[in-house]
Amino acid sequence: MAPALLALAHWSTWAVCAVIKLPQLAAVLAARSARGVSVGSLLLELAGFLVFLRYQIYYGYPLQTYLEYPIIIAQDVILLLFILRFSGNMKRALFYAVILGGGWYMLTLRRWIIDLAMNLCTLISAASKLAQLRCLWQTKDSGQVSALTWSMSAYTCATRIVTTVMTTNDLAVLIRFITMLILNIWVTATILHYRKTKKTD
Repeated sequence: MAPALLALAHWSTWAVCAVIKLPQLAAVLAARSARGVSVGSLLLELAGFLVFLRYQIYYGYPLQTYLEYPIIIAQDVILLLFILRFSGNMKRALFYAVILGGGWYMLTLRRWIIDLAMNLCTLISAASKLAQLRCLWQTKDSGQVSALTWSMSAYTCATRIVTTVMTTNDLAVLIRFITMLILNIWVTATILHYRKTKKTD
């Protein structure tokens, strides 16, 4: 039973992550606007994903436990480029690439750096969710923010809680996924609340 549950959790996570940002990308492209989408949130999310991926690789964790991260990172980069394009800030793309690329390299210069970064990764990822919540609260408009993307993120966090308990049992990773699950549900609920409020106005 346990191997089947683990395989189901892995495969369903990979399937969801293969398309996780597509609803958000479609919304931004259809509107040719990134209204409601927080660039700060996306950058923090990207930084958190990069730290998490680097940590998993550094410690030699099974590929199945983090295979979705390169896919999500690629989708986040594409989304960031469209947001920068539609907001007229494409000149910042090179700056962000240098910062994120340099950070990727520096993470493994010393073991204590990657360990500290992983502990801060939860805070960074939580800050990305809080930045999106702040943007929603300030505008009181979900704009082009995709509830489907955020709910899929909640699902993948839930499945990764299961896979982490069944494989590595790494407490830092487990705390991260529990925190992200709660915040992803909160963002999804906020998006749906403002979408409902807008329809009733």
